[in-house]
Amino acid sequence: MVIVRRQFITVGETVMTKGETMRYIRPLSIEDAVGLLAGSSGTAAILAGGSDLLVRMKGGFVEPDLIVDIKAIEGLSEIRQTPDGFSIGAAVPCAVLGENAALKKAWPGVVEAAKLIGSKQVQGRCTITGNLCNASPAADSVPALVAAGAKAVIAGPSGKRTIPVEAVPIGPGKTSLAKGEIIEAILLDNQAPRSGDAYLRFIPRTEMDIAVVSAGVNLTLDEHGVITAARVALGAVAVTVLLVEEAAEALIGRKLDEAALERLAKICSGACRPIDDKRGTIEFRRKVAGVLATRAATTANARAGGK
Repeated sequence: MVIVRRQFITVGETVMTKGETMRYIRPLSIEDAVGLLAGSSGTAAILAGGSDLLVRMKGGFVEPDLIVDIKAIEGLSEIRQTPDGFSIGAAVPCAVLGENAALKKAWPGVVEAAKLIGSKQVQGRCTITGNLCNASPAADSVPALVAAGAKAVIAGPSGKRTIPVEAVPIGPGKTSLAKGEIIEAILLDNQAPRSGDAYLRFIPRTEMDIAVVSAGVNLTLDEHGVITAARVALGAVAVTVLLVEEAAEALIGRKLDEAALERLAKICSGACRPIDDKRGTIEFRRKVAGVLATRAATTANARAGGK
């Protein structure tokens, strides 16, 4: 272990199984984290909660040459409420989201989705940013974030940019982030008046399982209960989480009555591009996607004040 000058706390060197050296660095600024990742000549990994990374390392699926621990960077372990909404730092554990009363009141669906990731022990470490960057089609927090219209603040060698969260995963285990880029925070706007969101998933067990199908819905109503804005997202039914714009369009301008729910279910089932595997067939996933979308919409509608 050696002490390093500038903005780094420590660098640790560990000999890996093949005889190479793995570096562990804990920077104190986002600029230094970006510089480390951009300048790495080998495989680099970001450590926040570590609930995915450490398991994959232990299983021998990945052996990074460099690990950049971002937990000491100011602001990345905080939830900040601004006049525009909420900024959730990339290293904020999911358990902390549920402890933030203002966030839970504004975005209950997002918080509920985040609290479904892993066990209570995992909840104290895992992050929604890590869940997003793991790029699993079945990630629990992502459909809820997509439905909420969340954005990712990305820092990189060329500066900062902000993109919709649905633009981050591009395939299983793959993201759109370039070399040296890191997600600094997830942004959630303030909910409009008479709005509500919800997230539901289907799993074979009662808890601690991977979603076979999932759905996130966010609705805004007028004073008469007519839907004025909507976002519908589906998980585990394609290579990435789907934002189903046709489903949203079918809801806008009408109340969430039986006909609207039937139309929603049909569109969501048709939008699916699932696979057959041991956890569910194509036919099953399409059917359940429609069912979950209608149930999530019903909950979101009730939270928005609809009947």
